[in-house]
Amino acid sequence: MSFDKEKVLQLCNEWSKNTLMQTLDIEYIDAGEGFLTAKMPVNSRVHQPMGLLHGGATVALAESVGSAASLMFINTEKQEVRGIEISANHLKSKRDGVVFCTAKIIHQGRSLHLWEIKITDEQDKLISLCKLTNMILPRR
Repeated sequence: MSFDKEKVLQLCNEWSKNTLMQTLDIEYIDAGEGFLTAKMPVNSRVHQPMGLLHGGATVALAESVGSAASLMFINTEKQEVRGIEISANHLKSKRDGVVFCTAKIIHQGRSLHLWEIKITDEQDKLISLCKLTNMILPRR
């Protein structure tokens, strides 16, 4: 079976409707073998009180992209993804513009997926670095 980038992006964006991803305006924009990328606008909707990108919004972006990326490796009719651990290091602040989030697979096991997730700005400067562990479960 060959990788269908357009199908992956369409499915990820469709699955985001009526969810936190839609609330945060997360849009999936690129995919390939072992990675998924999305973008999110930085504006007052995702600011903390000091007018900066909220760390929680950043982590929500990272977990959304990493979880969606795991869907590329499973049979969604028989399996489900659950994020079981996420860590984040916020390295740079951001007030406005757009951030890009790319999840790259580190370990793809039958029951666990480990992702490295980088959130960058428009100049490809690192904003946050995250690590996400997903558990793959049978669909109930």
